Amino acid sequence: MTHTIRPGDVLAGRYRLVDLLTESGGGRFWRAHDRVLQRHVALHVIPADDPRSERLLEAARSNALLLDRRVLRVLDAEIRDGLCYVVNEWGSGTSLDILVTSSGPLEPRYAAWLVSEVADSVAQAHEAGVAHGRLVPENVLVDRTGEIRVIGLGVDAAMHGLSGTRSSTDVTDLAGLLYCALTGKWAGASTSAVPRAPEEHGQVLRPRQVRAGIPRPLDALCDAVLHVDGQPGSRGRELVSVTTAREIQAYLADFVGDPAGIAEGLLATLPRRRDLPLVLPSVPEIAVRDAGEQSAVREDDVADPVPATQPIVPTEVPAEVPAETTVTPELPTQAGLPIFDDESGDVSWLAARQTPPPPPPPFDQPPERPLFAPSPPNGTPLRTPRPGSSATADGAGDFWPWDNTGTESGRATGSGLVPVVEEERPPGRSWLRLAAAIAVGLLLLVAIVVAYNLGRGKTVLGGEPLDSGSSSSATPTPSPSATPLGGLVAEDLDPQGTPVPEENPEDAGLAVDGDPTTSWPTSAYDQQLGPDGLKDGVGLVVDLGGEHSVSAVRLTLEGAPTGVELYLADERPTDVEGLRPVQEATLESTGETITLDEPATGRFLVVWLTELPPDGSRFRGRVAEVEVLGE
Repeated sequence: MTHTIRPGDVLAGRYRLVDLLTESGGGRFWRAHDRVLQRHVALHVIPADDPRSERLLEAARSNALLLDRRVLRVLDAEIRDGLCYVVNEWGSGTSLDILVTSSGPLEPRYAAWLVSEVADSVAQAHEAGVAHGRLVPENVLVDRTGEIRVIGLGVDAAMHGLSGTRSSTDVTDLAGLLYCALTGKWAGASTSAVPRAPEEHGQVLRPRQVRAGIPRPLDALCDAVLHVDGQPGSRGRELVSVTTAREIQAYLADFVGDPAGIAEGLLATLPRRRDLPLVLPSVPEIAVRDAGEQSAVREDDVADPVPATQPIVPTEVPAEVPAETTVTPELPTQAGLPIFDDESGDVSWLAARQTPPPPPPPFDQPPERPLFAPSPPNGTPLRTPRPGSSATADGAGDFWPWDNTGTESGRATGSGLVPVVEEERPPGRSWLRLAAAIAVGLLLLVAIVVAYNLGRGKTVLGGEPLDSGSSSSATPTPSPSATPLGGLVAEDLDPQGTPVPEENPEDAGLAVDGDPTTSWPTSAYDQQLGPDGLKDGVGLVVDLGGEHSVSAVRLTLEGAPTGVELYLADERPTDVEGLRPVQEATLESTGETITLDEPATGRFLVVWLTELPPDGSRFRGRVAEVEVLGE
């Protein structure tokens, strides 16, 4: 029998469906509102005749026995009206899959703490005989206080039709959660929407092969749990031995140490987006009922009752509405600024204007002004005697301002007006012209001298050119008495490695064993070394066995180009910080000799790699042989 349920329906007379979150395999996952306790809950619903119903109720009963603050509890489970449903506590926050997708992989200590919290809850469930069965990133939640919540203990596996789940599956998924938090890839046993981790020879790559900078203890833990015995590439079981969730929790807690401040730091990394899950207020009862129902909406069914004058509008109207049902549209709410009356104490609200405001008054028109001087009515020109001048009765003499002649300065302005101030040149302009002329002359003189010196075969300043054989830029050659030094001992140098400053120390001796077919490799990096990369450089410290004068170093490398800096020190260095390089070079071939400009003395030679050659999609350097020439 098929039962159709829609948003607004009420199950068991108590749980009103609000949002359909997911739907797969005939099962539905809803956000619902508990009308009795006035809170939101998570609701798993499948038909009662579904083969998974018995397994779902059994998982709900087992989950209800577990008391853990990090596990979202089962609140109710029942078969009623042809439906089997399980009610869980509602959680609000950001799941691990969304966190690594939006903000990127977590900082290693944050990732270890998060998985240790999940492992502690899973270990308690295993001790009670309960397995989660589907411990994927979608079921691990970071709530708004920074706490970790585990979703769907046993219930989610039953909803997906997974029967006979074992604790070993949870152990593998715990390592997969740590892998996901460190790299953003999924490597667990269950199926997740997070992209699958890359594989090689049928085995997932170690976390350090996917993302540089992951601490070795966490890399070894993932390697030990995820890799199968006897398969290539697994060295984690030699370093870590964990087989249960409790052992994983203890191992990660020891790595984290004091967890103070981690929850707050993890909370600060959460994406701030509007579409994150929110705990919403109660939604009013839907005012759409069958004609046979006479019951009205009770006021205690609504968290925030509305006045009787305002109709209640449903969030979703069913497709089939009885003819007797009337749905009244909701009136828009109008609100403005409050207006307080100081005398009476009443409060009124500023409302919108009912009539449009009057238009602004028009601008005053400027008065008309004639372009030319007016003429008298009889047609004779209007001529006014200029102040201080004499005019005859017949109009002869000086007139102002319309007469352009007869001014004291002898000049006219073109409009009949006499200028008030005589025109003067701006002061200082002659000095600027003189300075510009002197500067041009000096530049011309310098150009003539340079051209004359170069024409005579001299330098620009007239000196004798250096002989090409004595040029300081010529490539230096090793001292004839320099010979290869023996008894060399090499160790790796990785001062920026975390948490252990080492770079494949077990292979460092291969760089001075005299066999060019063996080499010391660096780790593979997704980014090039340098200021923009994870590290400034890595290298080798070669013990010369005593203090020697070094004039050249022969390097046999694998791959090019490789950036190299050479340092010499009297004591074994732990970092190149504070040391001055004796030579720098970028080697474009696999075998080259780096000759020092001047021989340098010291016991310890540092071969520091600052640029690694490409190795597929990543960067890796390999030093096959280091030969030191000195005395």
